Amino acid sequence: MPDVLPAAFHMADVGGKSPSNRRALAMGRIFVGAGAFTHIKEGTLPKGDVLKIAEIAGITGAKATATLIPLCHPLPLDHVMVYLDLEPQTHSVAVYCLVAAFAKTGVEMEALAGVNGALLTLYDLTKPVEPDLTISDVHLLVKEGGKKGRWVCPQGVPERVAGLLPQTNERPFEGIKAAVVTLSDRASSGEYEDRSGPKLKAALEFLGATVLAADILPDDEPRIAAHLSALADSGNYDLIITTGGTGLTPRDVAPEAIAKICGKTAPGIGEALRAAGARHLPHAWLSRSLAAVRAKTLLIALPGSPNAIDESMDVLKPFLRHAVRLAKGEKGRHRP
Repeated sequence: MPDVLPAAFHMADVGGKSPSNRRALAMGRIFVGAGAFTHIKEGTLPKGDVLKIAEIAGITGAKATATLIPLCHPLPLDHVMVYLDLEPQTHSVAVYCLVAAFAKTGVEMEALAGVNGALLTLYDLTKPVEPDLTISDVHLLVKEGGKKGRWVCPQGVPERVAGLLPQTNERPFEGIKAAVVTLSDRASSGEYEDRSGPKLKAALEFLGATVLAADILPDDEPRIAAHLSALADSGNYDLIITTGGTGLTPRDVAPEAIAKICGKTAPGIGEALRAAGARHLPHAWLSRSLAAVRAKTLLIALPGSPNAIDESMDVLKPFLRHAVRLAKGEKGRHRP
C-alpha cells in the first residue's frame, strides 16, 4: 500500500455537518483626526463621499472572503449589511458588518472581512488629506448558529447596533416538561452503557426543557406502548422523546408502539429528521422516526445513535415549542 501523500494545508471537511442559520456581527474603527473627520462628515474628500463607497466595499469584502483567505469555505451569503457610525468625540468612524447564511460553517470571517474592507477603503480615500490614520478595535461582537449556539463578546454589543440583531431565544424549550425513554435490549440489560438517553436529556435541558423522567426499556412493543401511554396519560409531560428502535430489524418496534397508542400523527417531523440526516448519511432514509399526539402530549421517536441527537435538536429547535402548544390544544401565538 503506497504511503499517503502529506498535505501542509487543508480546508476543514464540513461534509458531515448539517447546515443551519448562521449569523455574525463584527466591528472596527478608524481614527482620522479633526480635519479629516469634518471632510468625511460633509462629504468633501477629494474622491467623493467616502461613507457610501466604504459601505459598498464592506459588502464586497464579505462576499470575497473565501478568495482573500485561503482556507475559508466559499459560502452563499443570504444577507450582508455594513453600517458606518460617525463618532465626533474621538474623530473616528466605527464600522459594523452583519452577515447571515444558511450554511455548514460560521460566517465570522465574512463579517470581519466586511469590516476590514470598509476600513481600508476609508483609509485609502482619507489619506490624501490626513496621513495619520489608525485602524483599531477590529473584533467579533456576536456569532450565532451551529452546535455551539450563540456567542457574545464579553465586552457586550454597543447599544448603537444592538437592534441590528434579531432577538433570539437561547432556551426555546423553556417551560416544556419532558420525558426521555431509551429503547434498547442491550442497554436495558446492562450489556452496554446507554449513551443516547443521557445525551438527549442534556440536549433538551440545554435548550430549556425540564426533563422529569429518563427511562430505559427493552425493545418490547407491548411494554413500550404501555409505558408511553402511562406517561402521556399522567398529564405530567408535554413532550416524550424516545431514542432507538426506529430501524428495520425485527426488534425495532418504536414506530409500531407509538402508532398503536396515538390517533394523530405529524408525519412532517419524521420527514424533516430523515431529510436532515440524509444530507451526509444516506442510511438516514432507512430511519422510521415519527411523531404523534396522545392525551395532549407530543411523542417523537428518534434514532438510537448519539451522533443523531445534536442534529435532531437542530431540526426540532425552530418549531418544537409550537408543536407542543398545538398538541396541548393551544391556538394563536404562532410567529412566522
